[in-house]
Amino acid sequence: TDDGGAGPTADRPPSTPRWVKAFGIVAVVLVLLLVVMLLTGHGPGRHTGSHAQVPGVAEHGAKRS
Repeated sequence: TDDGGAGPTADRPPSTPRWVKAFGIVAVVLVLLLVVMLLTGHGPGRHTGSHAQVPGVAEHGAKRS
């Protein structure tokens, strides 16, 4: 019987499972999203306090007596 070339043969190894391909695609998309976020300034660095403080916030705390 002829299976139409769908099954593995001696000269061709079995194909990669669908879940492995899907996981790889999701991983690539997430990495690209992270790179875009970091390049546009919306990455995790926004929450580390590395940016200059807003002048109003620093002055407000200093004026309390």
